[in-house]
Order: sequence, then structure tokens, then C-alpha cells
Amino acid sequence: MMAGMASRSERAELGIREARRLALVAGDEIREARLLAGVSQAAAARAAGLSAAQWGRLERGDIERPHLVQLCCAGRALGLKGSWKFYPVASPLRDAPQLALLGRFEHLLGAPLLMGREVGLPIVGDLRAWDGMVDGDGDPFFVEGESHVNDAQAVERRLRLKQRDDPRASTVILVLTRSDHNRRVMEAHREVFRDLLPLDTTAVLRAVRMGRRPPASGIVLV
Repeated sequence: MMAGMASRSERAELGIREARRLALVAGDEIREARLLAGVSQAAAARAAGLSAAQWGRLERGDIERPHLVQLCCAGRALGLKGSWKFYPVASPLRDAPQLALLGRFEHLLGAPLLMGREVGLPIVGDLRAWDGMVDGDGDPFFVEGESHVNDAQAVERRLRLKQRDDPRASTVILVLTRSDHNRRVMEAHREVFRDLLPLDTTAVLRAVRMGRRPPASGIVLV
């Protein structure tokens, strides 16, 4: 595993710490809203369907892992509506089919091209990583693998964000498993990627088999 990439246990620990931080922030907001409204803890707790003791622990952040239901009910009691949104801060875990896909692409690389795995973005604290970085013919190019595309637009957005945030990534190759499902997805959504990944399989493979960096970004099915 490359430096900077979190293991499964480390990812879980990061999630626990993030939940703890969010609960503390929510507790502070609930307390401030209650005081601004001039409502006692007991009255607010009754409106939220909680005990006064539960309410006090929520405000103080003393509940190690508060339920989302508790936080939302407490907020509603004070006229607040909670919201939740995930933001990409790390690359997703890769399963066996995705790792096999990357291996198939790596075997297609002609000398002197060599691919390193799980290469982090050059941003302090950013846990995202490229699935691969290929060196050997001038500037490196970067590889992302998808064994089964469920949401083409989500893949496109993720690639755009990573390319935007990594000044090295002038060329990116999206590697897809050559399956009937992925072919149908690409037939329906190829133009979503056209400006970002203009080259198709033939052009990309022609270059890499000759040991050359592709002349532009592209999509390849293998």
C-alpha cells in the first residue's frame, strides 16, 4: 500500500472520529438554538421524544455514538432541519474484479512503461488516489479502473475533480471491464465523457502497446 493510503481499519477509525466531530457540532447548534428560543432542556426533550438526560448528553456531546434519529428529532423540536452530504476525500476501496481489471491493463503496457498503484494526489491531507500512474515515456499519465459502471455521470464528476486537483494529470485513462453492461453504458453515455476523455480503446491501446504515452486522455475497455 502506498504511503498516504488508509487501510480498512484506518478508514473505519476516520469514520468514527468524523461522526464524533459532527455530533459535537450538532450538539452545540442544538444548545444555541434552545437558548435562543428560551426553552428549557426538559421542555425541548419532551418535544423531541427524548428524556431530559438524553437531551443534556446530546448538548454536551457525552453520547459516544448518538443516533441520527436523536439529532434530527432534537433539531425539529427547535425548528431546525438537519442535512447531510458526503464529499470525496479518499478513493473508494477496490474489490477483486477492479484489481484484476487494472492488472489486465498493466499487462498491455509495452516497455518502457511501468505502472505504480494507488498514487495519492499531491495535496496535504487529501486521501484520494489514482488507481495507477504510468511512467516511462515523458510525463506520467494516470489510470482509473471501473469493473462495473452504475452511474456514468458520477464517474465523470469524480474524474473531473481529481484531474482538476492534480496538476500532473494532464492525461487520464479510464479503464473499463469489457462486459455487455459496460458496453451498453458507454453506448448510451459516451458523449458525457467526450471532452474529458476523447480517445477510444483502439487509439489508447495502440499507444501503450508501443510503450508510448497516449496523446490524450481516453477510455479503454479490456
